[in-house]
Amino acid sequence: MEPSAADTGSALPFRPGFRIDVIDTLVLVAGAAGSLVAARTEWWMGALIAFAVGHFFLFCNVVRMARPLELGWSALFVTLSASTIVTGQPGWAIALGASLACTLAVVVIQLRRPSYHGIAWQRINPQLPAWWEAHGGLPVRSR
Repeated sequence: MEPSAADTGSALPFRPGFRIDVIDTLVLVAGAAGSLVAARTEWWMGALIAFAVGHFFLFCNVVRMARPLELGWSALFVTLSASTIVTGQPGWAIALGASLACTLAVVVIQLRRPSYHGIAWQRINPQLPAWWEAHGGLPVRSR
């Protein structure tokens, strides 16, 4: 996720939309390999790795999720997963199902924000350039 202007102390360039770079690709490949290796020991270990890496990519590269929404989702996912590992409750079907329902909820919330800057932002949030300039981003140049 991009640091905010408050984090860096300066205005950020306007670079909305889907993104992927070499590091992202390496994380996806490593996650897929780790998931396959872990699944040979226990299916759920591989599933958790794939689920977490897939959500990391969705939230950071596709939807460009706001940190509070991402952290809320992460807290739910970790809590349900840890509880299932330690106590066997609520079980993987409920833990993963609830996490997916939460994924849908946070994605919908993010898509409705005036700051939405992920994939298809031009169609979903055509007012983004004006919002960006009004909230401390560098001026948006016409392309």
